[in-house]
Amino acid sequence: MIEINNIHKSFGTNHVLRGVNLKISKGESLAVIGRSGCGKSVLLKHIVGLLQPDEGNIKFNGKEIGKMERTELYEVRKKFGFLFQGAALFDSMTVEENVSLPLVENENRPSQQKIADIVSEKLELVGLPGTHNLKPSELSGGMKKRVALARALVTAPEYILYDEPTTGLDPVMSDAIDDLIKSLNEKLNVTSVVVTHDMFSVKNTADKIAMMHEGKIYFTGTPGQILESVDPVIQKFIQRTGF
Repeated sequence: MIEINNIHKSFGTNHVLRGVNLKISKGESLAVIGRSGCGKSVLLKHIVGLLQPDEGNIKFNGKEIGKMERTELYEVRKKFGFLFQGAALFDSMTVEENVSLPLVENENRPSQQKIADIVSEKLELVGLPGTHNLKPSELSGGMKKRVALARALVTAPEYILYDEPTTGLDPVMSDAIDDLIKSLNEKLNVTSVVVTHDMFSVKNTADKIAMMHEGKIYFTGTPGQILESVDPVIQKFIQRTGF
């Protein structure tokens, strides 16, 4: 379980997170929604310790991430896969080199053959077999997201964090990414946290929603519950997004 307890984060005079509280249970598929700039991606980076809160704490299985020694934090991070918003592939590397990077950099590095087998397995899983030798410049936007997802999966994580996985994609490819996220949840039994403003994606992938508003978690519940809410803030958000 991940417990987010009253975290605050400011960047200069911009107070982004203003007391966020949230629990993420193992095995669930959670969508974090809200207006652009409300702090969704900032929250995601706190979960894996890429950012540290100014106040409050985040606990992973009862242990506070901010108080972990570096070696312990690295061990925790191995349990997470992270799909960055822009895919964050290295242009100078092939698909195979990008996907294998977490394994190559691991101190307990597998054999070269084992790495090759794992990379092939993950590329097959995201529907991109035979793309090993391509460079990112040869890939479409959707293919780049799939390669980045294969890289996120390569260490067999228990948790996968998705930062705006469908941003910049056409509706057909967005649906394909949503289907892939849902399929991976079922096949791998992972815990998914999807940060998005794409409400169609929420409908397709989430069994629980956490809505951010004014730097806090304003609502948590199922997609059905948010649709039934008569809260004016939630109703305005639904109308604006077409949810």
